[in-house]
Amino acid sequence: MKTLDQMVSQVNRAELKTVAVAQAEDEEVLRAVKKTRELGIGRFLLTGDKLAITELAEKMNIDLKDEGITLLDCTREKAAHEAVKAVHNQEAHVVMKGNVDTKTLLKAVLDKEYGLRAGGVLSHVALFEVPGQDKLIFLTDAAMNIAPTLEEKVQIINNAVEVASLAGWNLPKVAVLAAVEVVNPAMPATEDAAILTQMNRRGQISDCLVDGPLAFDNAVDKRAAEHKGVQSEVAGQADILMVPTIEVANALYKSFMYFAGAKVAAVISGAKAPIVLTSRADSAESKVYSLALALQASKQ
Repeated sequence: MKTLDQMVSQVNRAELKTVAVAQAEDEEVLRAVKKTRELGIGRFLLTGDKLAITELAEKMNIDLKDEGITLLDCTREKAAHEAVKAVHNQEAHVVMKGNVDTKTLLKAVLDKEYGLRAGGVLSHVALFEVPGQDKLIFLTDAAMNIAPTLEEKVQIINNAVEVASLAGWNLPKVAVLAAVEVVNPAMPATEDAAILTQMNRRGQISDCLVDGPLAFDNAVDKRAAEHKGVQSEVAGQADILMVPTIEVANALYKSFMYFAGAKVAAVISGAKAPIVLTSRADSAESKVYSLALALQASKQ
């Protein structure tokens, strides 16, 4: 798969899934809702102040009588609760952040009574279309886990592999990044990478191919890998980049966006349903791509 538009085109239109939006009174969110409905890839449950949402929708020429859009009138404080509860009750399949802060939404997601806890780590999975590259590439984790332990790294890989597999990647190749491609006891990231590789070979991490430590160049460029004599099924052709810390992922994420002009889709994985947690500053286009990825990654 080479473009995010191709990813969008592969969303199942025969059995439309529903996205529950927490506090939908947001222009960019409603623009994404409108575009997603035009593409015919999803339905929506919009939670929040009905009057405010209606007024904004009318201003944007969005038809709220569309059979694929339902409004649930509630206060701002209850919007996240209602959106998550809808997914918990299997009335929706994906949670999307609207005009509500991340802390409030995640508190609802982790609620013991009606939340979407799955018992493991929640992690951010981003999918990039980078100009000049011949395929899409995943990056994890750029938003949730600051300095993951080895066990948390296992879960982060599993989360990313699940998203990739559901989105159409067969046996995705996972490159565990470090500053160098050899084990160095002075660099804990290289030791973790080697252990994760061995865990994959012994079946403790499955449904993917894992290799590391790999420096960024020999993870994504075959010539760089060959020049350094790195031989593996992953080197030079990684589908998923697994980073040691949030700082590394954050720098890569923003480098892709600001230096390379990449397009991106992103979800939070590890809960019972995907969570679209885009920034309020993200464009409607990015939100549509993220919705498409989340709809494909939904197991319900």
